[in-house]
Amino acid sequence: MKDKIVLVTGASSGMGKATCIEIAKLGAKVIMVCRDKQRGIEALEEVKQQSNNPSVELMLCDLGSIKEIKEFTKEFKKRFEKLDILINNAGVILPGKHRTKDGLELQFGVNHLGHFFLTKELLDLIKKSPTGRIINVASGAHKIGRIHFEDINLDKNYTLWRAYAQSKLANILFTYELARKLKGTNVTANCLHPGAVATNMGINRKTGFGTLITKTLKPFFQTPREGADTAIYLATSSDVQGITGKYFYKKKPIKSSMLSYNEHLAEKLWQFSEEIIEGISSRKS
Repeated sequence: MKDKIVLVTGASSGMGKATCIEIAKLGAKVIMVCRDKQRGIEALEEVKQQSNNPSVELMLCDLGSIKEIKEFTKEFKKRFEKLDILINNAGVILPGKHRTKDGLELQFGVNHLGHFFLTKELLDLIKKSPTGRIINVASGAHKIGRIHFEDINLDKNYTLWRAYAQSKLANILFTYELARKLKGTNVTANCLHPGAVATNMGINRKTGFGTLITKTLKPFFQTPREGADTAIYLATSSDVQGITGKYFYKKKPIKSSMLSYNEHLAEKLWQFSEEIIEGISSRKS
């Protein structure tokens, strides 16, 4: 992994941090993308220490803000000439209904739209890598997901799992459509289900809600390092060189839901996502 530049979102804790540590151990230059500055600084020190790799950097970005993603990618392009591996790891699942800075339902806004826009903005740099890889962390929860185009924020019928499953189905539809659009290039796009992992996802950091449930279930869950295993494999293994448009679990390609293979739906979501971003951008300009 020497001379490779790797960007990991949601890098301040859980699977994101574990992914950064393991990839940094292999000698890559790792860019940790975090929303919270203080937690990001703490995680950066830990990653450097555990990997014994000083070539790890922290960059801040809130994936719930199109404006911040634009500023972040502009800064990234100034500093780097290529990007070898993009790991879209950041994920939100939060009790109660929340909105992004742009007014979108939080899970759809961060888990899908933020990563959709980040990837599109960095695509030129990824194409400059001899073997560019895009890895999206999805979830088995996509199987109960539907894309509610007529009510994307789920204002009429919101539940936490409905919102989360929608965002995770969107991750897979996006991955497959991206792989189709990148056909004939040196860039691959794959996604994965990490399995049940004991992280801080599902805990409201302001109120602490969800802490007890998470602690109770922790013994039955994988560690963040175990959960990160497939993402690390997809980022670093020569076994998957040239493999694209697949959904992985435990380092093996498996079938995702029937709905996730609907090309018309994937195309519609792509267009829909672009229109939302255009709408937000025109409002802010």
